[in-house]
Amino acid sequence: MWSVWKRDLAQGLSAAIRAAFGVEHDPVAEIPPRRALGDLAFPAALHLAKTLRRKPREIAEELARAWRPPAGVREVRVEGAGYLNVYFDRPAFAARLLAEPLLGGGAEDAGKTVVEHTNINPNKAAHIGHLRNAVLGDTLVRCLRALARPVEVQNYIDDTGVQVADVVVGFVDIERRTVAEVAALPEPFDFYCWDLYSRVGAWYEEDAARQHLRRETLHELESGRGERAEMGRLVARRVLTRHLGTMARLGVGYDLITHESDILALDFFHLAFARLQEAGAVRLEADGKNAGCWVMPLADTPEFAGLEDPDKVIVRSDGTITYVGKDIAYQLWKFGLLGKDFGYRWWPEQGLWQTAAEGAREHPPFGGAERVVNVIDARQSYLQKIVRAGLSALGHHEAARRSTHFAYEMVALSPATARLLGFASEDGKALEMSGRKGIGVKADELLDRLEGKAREEIAARNRELEREELRRLARQIATAALRFFMVKTTTTRVLAFDFDEALSFEGDSGPYLQYSLVRARNIGRRLAAAGLEPEVGAEAAAALASELWTDDLWELVHAVARTGEVVDKAASTLELSLVARHALDLAQAFHALYHHHPVLHEEDPALRRTRLATFQIFARGLRATADLLGIPEPERM
Repeated sequence: MWSVWKRDLAQGLSAAIRAAFGVEHDPVAEIPPRRALGDLAFPAALHLAKTLRRKPREIAEELARAWRPPAGVREVRVEGAGYLNVYFDRPAFAARLLAEPLLGGGAEDAGKTVVEHTNINPNKAAHIGHLRNAVLGDTLVRCLRALARPVEVQNYIDDTGVQVADVVVGFVDIERRTVAEVAALPEPFDFYCWDLYSRVGAWYEEDAARQHLRRETLHELESGRGERAEMGRLVARRVLTRHLGTMARLGVGYDLITHESDILALDFFHLAFARLQEAGAVRLEADGKNAGCWVMPLADTPEFAGLEDPDKVIVRSDGTITYVGKDIAYQLWKFGLLGKDFGYRWWPEQGLWQTAAEGAREHPPFGGAERVVNVIDARQSYLQKIVRAGLSALGHHEAARRSTHFAYEMVALSPATARLLGFASEDGKALEMSGRKGIGVKADELLDRLEGKAREEIAARNRELEREELRRLARQIATAALRFFMVKTTTTRVLAFDFDEALSFEGDSGPYLQYSLVRARNIGRRLAAAGLEPEVGAEAAAALASELWTDDLWELVHAVARTGEVVDKAASTLELSLVARHALDLAQAFHALYHHHPVLHEEDPALRRTRLATFQIFARGLRATADLLGIPEPERM
């Protein structure tokens, strides 16, 4: 709504400029610092002064007389050096905010965006760092869909990589288990693999020669044949099932699970590799440390100039394929540039599609994206640049330009949380995690602890709650706490997770937003209990007097109206903390007004309706924003 309003005003002003001065100008709108100065300010006269060789204020005054703004504008004033300040008809504008969607529209011709996120190696339990990836990816998807952009969500599963190979080595060579015995291991299977993976790392360190077993296992995983390949498929399937359950606890879902084994089975890589060879983008090294390897030489590429070792190995000397080689093939497929497709099978237990060598005849049209966003931590920036370089080397420069790496810094544990979980933190610093060393926090254990602390908080406030309702509320609050914490900090900073900060019912937290929603909803409940109108409709709001909407109330309405613009900026810049900050600003503004503008005890019906309408608009805005953040709305707090 806000962007449409600004567009219509700018187009009308542009037409007035053309009619009055015979020049083309694309006006921009600014937000005045105080609502007393209006709702929008156009500095067009200041921009035109040099061209027209006239004083800005004279130009603004002439435009104010000539411009006929659309319905819904109460007044246009010339302010300052020559600003055109627009004042909305407050009752009419508020009525629209009560009746029309805050988000969506304006993207009918947008092509599909593929967002790939989560991408956990299926070798052990998900940890807290994986949650940041999944929450960031899911929040971006929610924002894009709210803006009416077509989105396809993919979760890439590296089921033929080193991590899975090491767990297979653990089962086969250390524990001497058969496939049937591993299949019979009880849940949580991913927790068992967590410990086994750490043991394998220590086992390799005892005797480096044992790593030949990793290489043998990798070959079997890539070929798909043999007992180790069968063990790898079982491990990956069981761990993936657990990962999907973990993400479902947070409301994170997917459209397609893409298996790396299918990329290999369908020769996606060899098709892409043949094209790289034809284009002269790779070469076989005859000597040096990369002897026998196929490498992509990048020394002459500006992005890689100056690197000590700019050549990237695509195929190792033993014939195994590096991650980046498979990623180039996968990226080509995402854009519909590979000339080959997966088969697809429906996974009924999970309610989603997954790739296969052969599959169903009818399925959704996957891939063929206009834009691709890969959500991967900042340590993978170099490899993502190589993927783009591979696309460019094949002549797909536009696809390379539309390949976006959504980078983020890792998650650590605050010193207090590290101690709480039994880890030593050096010198009071945040603790970084290492899966290979077994240092980390399993995602499910973290969620269980958050739910436990939330239950304690709720039970202390609501002793009459039944067990099931207490459990449901605890899960909702834990979800809000974790999801908000993962998004609220800019992605360029390492995130130090802290239990107490995340679960706080005050300040910058998800539970604080939930408390704000519950408080706003309770206004209507109390009005109804007192026999008064529990809500204000759009028509009733439009009939209220303008002077009842005081500037402090109007500031909150104005902020809610700008929600769509904030979401659009967050999605386009990939700075999703803007959405979290906006939600907090709305909640804090609401609480600041709540006591100064009572609703239930206001005797003037018109003033009561104005305040109630303001708080209803707030609730609509915060509810929409909370949904983007994946924060559920509880019945009580």
